[in-house]
Amino acid sequence: MTRASSFAGVILAAGDSSRMGRDKALLPWPPATGQGPLSETFLSAAIRSLSLATEFVLVVVGKNEAALAPIIYAVGASLVVNPYPDRGQFSSLQVGLHEVLNHGRDAAMVTLVDRPPVSATTIQTLRDAFEAADQNIWAVVPEFSGKHGHPYLVGREMMEAFLRVPATSIARDIEHENQQHIQYLPVDDPLVALNINTPEDYAGLLARSS
Repeated sequence: MTRASSFAGVILAAGDSSRMGRDKALLPWPPATGQGPLSETFLSAAIRSLSLATEFVLVVVGKNEAALAPIIYAVGASLVVNPYPDRGQFSSLQVGLHEVLNHGRDAAMVTLVDRPPVSATTIQTLRDAFEAADQNIWAVVPEFSGKHGHPYLVGREMMEAFLRVPATSIARDIEHENQQHIQYLPVDDPLVALNINTPEDYAGLLARSS
């Protein structure tokens, strides 16, 4: 049986990017070509990507609110502030999912801001899989070469499971506790499992994309 879900997009962007040395949300992406307008950023690219398959996009920010807000609003997204970003990424996930439920939505497509967005085909494949899944499936997680990644899709049941635990929890642990309710979906898109954490990671990404 298929289900028609009301999707929100959630981008976690409250981290301090300590290993990068500057806010990863503001890293230029795609690479500038020297032709046309300046490149956008990881943040604006992520918003545009999730907008393809969601009704609205919500960005969770922290101490970087002032720097990110102009980009968020310019691309038509909304923001919510994690008042305690030092608690870690899971606390930002809880802030974002709580806001999704407050908006009356019953599903969310969640991603991190520290990577290039996946392809539009991958986005649609994930959404199609979630909507076609049995009601016993609470989440759909992409997989590439045995690695799980982002964006992943969660329904109300999985959101509530995330919200019931302490803010210092680890999402992976909650996922494993509910593994029987999760569909891992192989995709032909290496970007789902890519992490950009250091200047060297970013330089390598630019070199591969030039």
